[in-house]
Amino acid sequence: MTLWNSCSNVTERRLDYDVQGIDISHYQKNIDWGMVAEQGIDFAFVKATEGLTYRDSFFCKNWSQMEEQGITKGAYHFFRPTVSPYLQAYNFTQTVHLKVGDLPPVLDFEVIGSQHRIGIISNIQTWLSIVEEVYNIRPIIYTNQKLYRKYIQGNFDDYPIWIARYNEEVPDMPFEQTWAFWQYGDKGQLEGIEGNVDFNVFQGDLAALKSMTLSPADTISSYSYSDIKKYQL
Repeated sequence: MTLWNSCSNVTERRLDYDVQGIDISHYQKNIDWGMVAEQGIDFAFVKATEGLTYRDSFFCKNWSQMEEQGITKGAYHFFRPTVSPYLQAYNFTQTVHLKVGDLPPVLDFEVIGSQHRIGIISNIQTWLSIVEEVYNIRPIIYTNQKLYRKYIQGNFDDYPIWIARYNEEVPDMPFEQTWAFWQYGDKGQLEGIEGNVDFNVFQGDLAALKSMTLSPADTISSYSYSDIKKYQL
């Protein structure tokens, strides 16, 4: 997730937050997760899917190696508002198999295409509802400050928010809603990762982060292609 540009300077780690993380995709290619874990990275989100059929070529490798290193892991789906949210949910749920201790699934909302506002909001809600039923945990919504205000604010107040804002100021959230994760820069540097990586923080301590993850009480349901039909009726 790197669509929002910042200055060309390297992103410095925000050590004023206790819980540090990154997000990655195939753009980072081969990652030495052992080295990453040694640098105080507590969590990482990895791209799993996009649209109707795309699956990130490095997802499986990253997913297993993150688990081996004890990094709390989460997976995200790059959402395309103009195509079927049912089939997008199917793409994600057939690719990502969550376990106890994993973070909730993430809907990555950063493009709108030619879809109108009401249609976008409806399609987002459809994807979120299906995915929540499958994993029995409420998904996280990732977006930027502008799209948050136009589409998310007031419509998805019960969902955890992961927001991109590339400056020194914390995300501007209205009323009682607050952010759970903040992506504050896209030009981070870590040993074990070639090139830039997005830096994130969590608003809370490690115990609070763990409380967001799947617990043994959560039951993940099976989800088949035929299940889509009940949502389309």
